[in-house]
Amino acid sequence: MTVTVERGVTGRKTQAGRPPRRPRDSYALFLLPGVLAFLAIIVLPFVMNTYVSFTDWQGVGSPGWTGLANYRELMDDSEFWESFRHSLFMVVAMAALPTAVGLVLAAALFDYIGKHFGSRIVAVLRACFYLPQVLPIAVAGIVWSWILAPTDGSLNELLKAIGLSSWRQDWLGDPDIALYSVMGVMVWVQLGFPLVVFMAGLQRVDPQLYEAAELDGAGWWRRFWHITLPQIRPEIYVVLTWCTIAALKVFGAVYVLTKGGPGGATNVPSYFSFTTFFEKTQVGYGAAISTVLTVIILALSLIGLKLQTRAEGKA
Repeated sequence: MTVTVERGVTGRKTQAGRPPRRPRDSYALFLLPGVLAFLAIIVLPFVMNTYVSFTDWQGVGSPGWTGLANYRELMDDSEFWESFRHSLFMVVAMAALPTAVGLVLAAALFDYIGKHFGSRIVAVLRACFYLPQVLPIAVAGIVWSWILAPTDGSLNELLKAIGLSSWRQDWLGDPDIALYSVMGVMVWVQLGFPLVVFMAGLQRVDPQLYEAAELDGAGWWRRFWHITLPQIRPEIYVVLTWCTIAALKVFGAVYVLTKGGPGGATNVPSYFSFTTFFEKTQVGYGAAISTVLTVIILALSLIGLKLQTRAEGKA
């Protein structure tokens, strides 16, 4: 027997114990602003940029259609491939190293320091590691340019004070070490993000797993290898995907610290595209660089999402 109940003065009737069904069209209204913003801010500029990449244009006048000429030139451009090689170094500095170090630190904070020193110490250390993520990259870059200055920089002065004057370097002006100096800065900047994500992921791991392993005599490293890593595999894929994308499109740090120098030793595709656009006024060629970079990032994003979905299914 079906019982109906009247609600309010509108005469709306529902089955007893069941909420009224909402029309499916109502959800589209909530999605509409986001979809419009996505189309206006992401899709439309990308389509316009892709069109410009098929033209020869200096930013004024009418662009002349050249087809795939910019892309053919790009494939033979040694400067582009050198900048892309530098991006691979940035992937190591901003994705691989922060993920590995952040994973070990998160496990240590969660499984060791939290047990022996309390949650307050863990919270303070976590905030200290995450602080560089809060700083604007321009501020962090300027501070590090002071630290790495060749004459009166803090690092060189410290080396001099402890008797290691022979180790003093022009950290950002020597082509042989400038890229590694920028990489070191980016490891410092990026480390807090994986740490926070991994610590959040560890919150959902059953504490009884650690307790049982500890009772069986498993040390910290064995608990880390056999419990922590398998349990937070989805978070690892998220961090690797996010940080790899950030590394491929890194711009602010290079602009503030070295401006792609010295001699192109720290040039990356995003900065190469910027200088091609605004300094060389080769807008069509700069658009081709940014289009290729966008396609690479989209492909890596899809691969990362697929790996994450597979990891969540196994978790």
